[in-house]
Amino acid sequence: MEEDDPQTQTLTPTPTPLPIPIPPPIAAIPPPPPSAAALLLRSRGASAAGSDSDREGSLPPGADDYEISEESRLARERQEKAVQELLMKRRAYAMAVPTNDSAVRARLRRLGEPVTLFGEREMERRDRLRSLMVHLDAEGQLDRLLKAHDEDDQAAYSAAADEGGDAQIQYPFYTEGTEELLNARLEIARYSLARAKARIERAKRRRDDPDEDEEAEAEFVVKQAAEFVLDCSEIGDDRPLSGCSFSHDATLLATSSWSGITKIWSMPQVTKVATLKGHTERATDVAFSPVDKCLATASADRTAKLWSTDGSLLRSFNGHLDRLGRIAFHPSGKYLGTASFDKTWRLWDINTGTELLLQEGHSRSVYAVCFHPDGSLAASCGLDALARVWDLRSGRSILAFEGHVKPVLGISFSPSGYRLATGSEDNTCRIWDLRKRKSIYTIPAHNHLISQVKFEPEEGYFLATSSYDTKAAIWSAQDFKPIKTLAGHEAKVTSLDISRDGQHIATVAHDRTIKIWSSRGNGKEKPMDID
Repeated sequence: MEEDDPQTQTLTPTPTPLPIPIPPPIAAIPPPPPSAAALLLRSRGASAAGSDSDREGSLPPGADDYEISEESRLARERQEKAVQELLMKRRAYAMAVPTNDSAVRARLRRLGEPVTLFGEREMERRDRLRSLMVHLDAEGQLDRLLKAHDEDDQAAYSAAADEGGDAQIQYPFYTEGTEELLNARLEIARYSLARAKARIERAKRRRDDPDEDEEAEAEFVVKQAAEFVLDCSEIGDDRPLSGCSFSHDATLLATSSWSGITKIWSMPQVTKVATLKGHTERATDVAFSPVDKCLATASADRTAKLWSTDGSLLRSFNGHLDRLGRIAFHPSGKYLGTASFDKTWRLWDINTGTELLLQEGHSRSVYAVCFHPDGSLAASCGLDALARVWDLRSGRSILAFEGHVKPVLGISFSPSGYRLATGSEDNTCRIWDLRKRKSIYTIPAHNHLISQVKFEPEEGYFLATSSYDTKAAIWSAQDFKPIKTLAGHEAKVTSLDISRDGQHIATVAHDRTIKIWSSRGNGKEKPMDID
């Protein structure tokens, strides 16, 4: 390879480079402090040779240096205490406690506690056992004590069996029913099945019939309900009135008073027909039989009484341990339900006066009871802010509706069979769906507690509420909008009732007056047939 001749090469002059300006020196930026994540990673890297628990549980340095103020610490303690109390109450409600008083005494004896205290009654003894079991369960000692006692009882039972003696009686955790209750349950089952079948067949027929338009009919009834006006006002007693009830044909009206006297009035002139005297304390409620010409009254003297419409006393129902609240007849007219402040409601046979059922389940006083239009279910409400639904055919509590924040004072089933309305001291009326098992609507109905709530008894197209704000109100059962406010009383409205045809509403109040509200149409107008 030949080398290039230096004489033949052309020399190209090299340009002189321009001077590059040098910026003045800038002070070095200090590195940012390491983040908590970096410190955590660094600490984890430093302890890589440690155990897995050390790697996972390492914390950034200085985490223990945070101080909590005294107020925050006290607030946290109060919150933890409130949570613990709530958990204890829930555990107490969920704990199975014997209802048989003999079984309660036996359980107290097994736990080493006094069988009874001075002046202690059955319900108080059961509450004491419940609180004792909750505390022992929280300490983890309940199972151990019961197991030890079970072993001792089993040993004693085996010894008695070997000796040929009688074994110790084992009490069930439920209360055994009587033969009368069994027969009543069978009769209620037969009655309710026939009623439910007829109701469902009617609903299907109306749904499939092209000539039936339920929406148009409901709209017409609601339009009529908006025309309720005060038709009559009458002084009912010298003391405040507590309850009212129409007869099944709406020809009679009964009112109860704090004087203990119940009066029967003819309709629509509101003329006194009979005076019922027999209670020694104030009367708390009155209810007409849906079938027969008789009525029942409840009183603070712990009794309920059955009367004929001519004023004669037929029967007295004794057994409650505290004053009574509301009462209601079973749709068959053969049974009477009574609610009491002894935390129970009871079912009575009105023909024999026998107490068929003593139902517990509420933690506080029971204020009202009502029956399903088919007769299969009963609903009760009370001062524990709960509404409970009971199956009368089996005796089981099938639903417990929680939602109200104050005592529930009014309760009513809809004629449709699947809705339940409750009125409470929290000023609201709640609508519950038995199929969905929850509240479907809350009506902010009044400015004071709601004392009573009733569905229109024919189709349930509207419902009415009474309140201590001196007013009663009518609400649509389709969209639960207000239809009419019945203002006329000067004191607390304690109760109301709606006639069977839905054309009259009666209200009573502490101002001692009875007011009859009637629709202007009064049933003379009929909805036109829809082709």
